[in-house]
Amino acid sequence: MAGNRGVSNSEYVDISSNTQVTKIYKKKGRVKRALSLILAILCMVTGGGMIYYYHALDSMNFEPEATQASKPKETEAIKASEGVDEFKTAVTDSSLLSNSKVLNVMLFGEDNGKGSTGRSDSMIMASIDNNSKKIKLTSFQRDTYVYIPGHGYGKINSSYSLGGPSLSIRTIEANFGIKVDRYAVVDFKSFKKIIDTLGGITMNLDKDEVAYINWQMYLNHQTSERHLLEEKDGKIKLNGQQALWYARDRGYEGVQSGDDWDRTSRQRKLLEKVFNDMKGASITQIIQIVSEVGPLVTTNLKKDEITGLVSHSLTYLKYGVKQYTVPQDGLWSYYNDPVAGSCIQVNDMTKCRKSFAKFVFGKLIKSM
Repeated sequence: MAGNRGVSNSEYVDISSNTQVTKIYKKKGRVKRALSLILAILCMVTGGGMIYYYHALDSMNFEPEATQASKPKETEAIKASEGVDEFKTAVTDSSLLSNSKVLNVMLFGEDNGKGSTGRSDSMIMASIDNNSKKIKLTSFQRDTYVYIPGHGYGKINSSYSLGGPSLSIRTIEANFGIKVDRYAVVDFKSFKKIIDTLGGITMNLDKDEVAYINWQMYLNHQTSERHLLEEKDGKIKLNGQQALWYARDRGYEGVQSGDDWDRTSRQRKLLEKVFNDMKGASITQIIQIVSEVGPLVTTNLKKDEITGLVSHSLTYLKYGVKQYTVPQDGLWSYYNDPVAGSCIQVNDMTKCRKSFAKFVFGKLIKSM
């Protein structure tokens, strides 16, 4: 891409401008360096069972290049709504922040099968940072009030309904200034199969979280027992359906188990637990996961990229995990939009972009 500037590992970048984020993109080796979390989600974390592995690759849903390339090329002027003065100009593709040692992959949890017509029930960016040897999980609050390219202002999760993963990524990039390299979409069926194939997952829950799971299982006729799980604090083993309700929990009908902030925290905790549990998965489990889950995953990762990542996966599984939320505490307030309703408004986009960039890129960013 014209105008890109190479940056050595010892150089830093200052992104103090609200309307311009300095790009530190280096072409060589950007994608094949790391992707352990997405491998954990897709359950491709071993070189064994290659026959099953290649069969799963062939059955996955790969997005065409034309879909991947739909990016805005020129600055899009934004007319700020009253009370949202921080939005002046969208960050564009030529000024996005990225680095060869950090790979950013958006993970979308879709509640209506494959394709771009469903709703995104979760939006988490997995950043594989080979500089600090960390996997960083960033949740985007679904009610965050943002500019959606080509559609105006609205809640960030509306971008998925309007244009699928491509528009969601454009929206995240335009508002928060960090390049998203790849994405993967996992629907509810595939999520449940991953958990069940692993033999369930043990989470540390409180009694309100257990009560929520019990209520939803009973309400949706997934069990005939009103209190299937004992409603107490402590470690409880969940099957795929129960884990899905845990990931979607934000309280219901008198069960005060939290709000959407708690919900996104649970999603990150669950992903981290799946990732850690995968370290001890048997070859039998991995082969079963690959053969069953492959057809349910949509991604714009290429086959050779996935294959290259598999050979390095055991190294990436040793990385630690860190968590983050956009917008972060202290930089947002509630805003009532006439059309979108109650939203989360970013009060200081400059600080929001800086803090987000510091979390993702660490020491590559100057102290501000």
